[in-house]
Amino acid sequence: MPRVSVIVPTHNRALSLCRAVDSVLNQSFRDLEVLIIDDASTDHTADFVADCGDDRVRYYRHDENRGESASSNTGLLLARGEYIAFLHDDDVWLREKLAKQVSLLDASGPQVGAVYTGYIRSDLNSGRPIATVLPKERGDVLRALCAGNCIGGPSVVLVRRDCFERVGRFDEQLVAWPDYDMWIRLARQYHFDFVREPLVLYSDHNDSLSANNATVLKGKEAQLVRYGDYFANDRRAFSRFWVSLGVLRCYNRRLAQGRAAFWRAIRAYPLEPRAYFNALLSLLGTNNFIRIKELKERAGALLRASRSLPKAQS
Repeated sequence: MPRVSVIVPTHNRALSLCRAVDSVLNQSFRDLEVLIIDDASTDHTADFVADCGDDRVRYYRHDENRGESASSNTGLLLARGEYIAFLHDDDVWLREKLAKQVSLLDASGPQVGAVYTGYIRSDLNSGRPIATVLPKERGDVLRALCAGNCIGGPSVVLVRRDCFERVGRFDEQLVAWPDYDMWIRLARQYHFDFVREPLVLYSDHNDSLSANNATVLKGKEAQLVRYGDYFANDRRAFSRFWVSLGVLRCYNRRLAQGRAAFWRAIRAYPLEPRAYFNALLSLLGTNNFIRIKELKERAGALLRASRSLPKAQS
């Protein structure tokens, strides 16, 4: 049996899938299997897998499109490894990614359920690096998760397989952030640790806050219903949650509800400056709110681009 099962959900991305899978097969850690879960693709995904020529690759296809969470769950049902890793079909791993994670998880006690790494965000079209994100939270990360997804996407995480037997599989009903939901569920039962290196190249489809904000808002409001009582235990983190929810509501032209969220943030933690800034900004109206936020976002992107990033070694 392989020690690590790598689950790669995919849908109509045969070209990027090739790079992603190659980055797994080229890992210095060799004791692995790759489970490609084809979510009813209509491109040449099946042809790519047939030409792969590596017996560590296993291919399974959904007859109808069911979404990424369902594909990840199919992979979990089929996985044979002691450890489970996930890889988005347009992300890339650096060569030592699995070796360093497996080494750390092997050396950790059973209370550590998952190990994650840093990552480099790059523009999907140009490949230009946007930012390097390094992990900061280890041990009991549940409080940090109250404020936001401090772990990152599925591609950075390695999890003990038996953790899923305890917390369950991904929620296929969530329209956004099922990985964030999973990290919260894991953190309620286990500790996290990290390798403080950027070992994943993450393809950023759109760095704009306004992209897909309706779907993200639905996911955020679903989290409020599911975890709001727990989030409220950390007043500062809960305030920041309300701020982000308010911004999303304003972007969806629900200005009154957005403003109400900012005031909820202030009540939760009166010393949170972002709550006041966004509350005042919302008084300028929806269009001006969006315009100023996007100007601020572009200025931040230019600043990040001007900084030197660590050179990724493959």
